[in-house]
Amino acid sequence: MLTELDPRVAAHVNAHAVLGALPVLAAHVPDARDVLAGLTRPTAVILKAPGVAPAAYTFTDKAIAPGAASGARRVTLLFTSPDHLNRMIAGSAQPIPVASPAGLRFLTGAFTRLADLLGRYLRPAANDLEDPSVREASTVMTLHVAAAAIAQVANEDRSGRFSAAHVPDGEVALEVGDDIDLRLLVARGRFTFIGAGAEEPARATLRFADLDVAGDVLSGRASALSSICDGTLGMRGYIPMLDNVSRILDRVGHYLGD
Repeated sequence: MLTELDPRVAAHVNAHAVLGALPVLAAHVPDARDVLAGLTRPTAVILKAPGVAPAAYTFTDKAIAPGAASGARRVTLLFTSPDHLNRMIAGSAQPIPVASPAGLRFLTGAFTRLADLLGRYLRPAANDLEDPSVREASTVMTLHVAAAAIAQVANEDRSGRFSAAHVPDGEVALEVGDDIDLRLLVARGRFTFIGAGAEEPARATLRFADLDVAGDVLSGRASALSSICDGTLGMRGYIPMLDNVSRILDRVGHYLGD
């Protein structure tokens, strides 16, 4: 089994999946909305690293959205390598900012506070998880990160691409209960994370028994394949489609695990 991690793939996961949870943070965590409420102008943060598809997020006084909105103040974070980006996410390096004085104040103020909150919810301490609201928000964010990471690993990782090449076209759903339904679109071996809001049934579905199971599998604490065997992770629809998706999900666990 291939276990070595590719820094370039890790950078894709960090830029597009880990930071991709920022909109979810704003939607579920009151402290994050309090930080956003102090913003006086929309600001777009753009991350650029060699060999990594650029990522962008727009921050307003009410929400965070993917992409760089027209008219928003621009703040660009440059990285010399994929590993440089990964080390920033790990807290051991700083990006090279290209921004106005106001943009720099945003980086050192609101952006830093939001990044700290994101880290707290994605890597919660044991005592934080004693709070049911923190535990639920943490797991929902982890679910979004892992679903988005499936697309990145399927498209960029050598092992992931091998599995993705054997997945038929269609939508794959990741469900938890009746309230969470995240979708991945597969077309000609390429995966796209399209999130929530689907109106049609997926071609195949991975259904977690509850948020605890989802949190364990998607953070790498439990194997997707073993969870399928013990019944805590269910499969329905076109099962051959899910065989390779579950393998990609296990690979995601290596990138997201401690």
